[in-house]
Amino acid sequence: MKINSSKLKRWNLSAVALVSFAAGSLITSRLAHINQVRANSSRVFELRVYHVLPGKMPALESRFRDTTSKLMAKHNLEVVGDWVAEGTADYTFVDILAHPSQDEAKKNWDALMADPEFQAVMKSEQANKLVEKIESTYMRPTDFSPLK
Repeated sequence: MKINSSKLKRWNLSAVALVSFAAGSLITSRLAHINQVRANSSRVFELRVYHVLPGKMPALESRFRDTTSKLMAKHNLEVVGDWVAEGTADYTFVDILAHPSQDEAKKNWDALMADPEFQAVMKSEQANKLVEKIESTYMRPTDFSPLK
């Protein structure tokens, strides 16, 4: 029995298309699953609001710029960003951090607080207080948040 070469080419083309479709479907399925896992992770963000004493904002910014940020990085406290509220009567410094989980956040904060370098920074601030109070809020990203 003789096979027509044009039929053979069509079968080969169909087989290649089928295998390509199957491979593409598997890859797409894997990528979709990865995004779903990320959305369901335990990653949290921490909003820290520092209520700064009048006239002390430059000193607090300097402390974060020169020492605190470096010590936080040393202890795996990932800073997303720092902000200062605008306005002459507003004394608000905002710090947002990302943590793999709330348990990891606690572990990393405890390590920072136990660090002798950080304790020295806090001891030096006792004589020249910069912050009235700090408010901390843990937040989870929504499934539609661009930052997860």
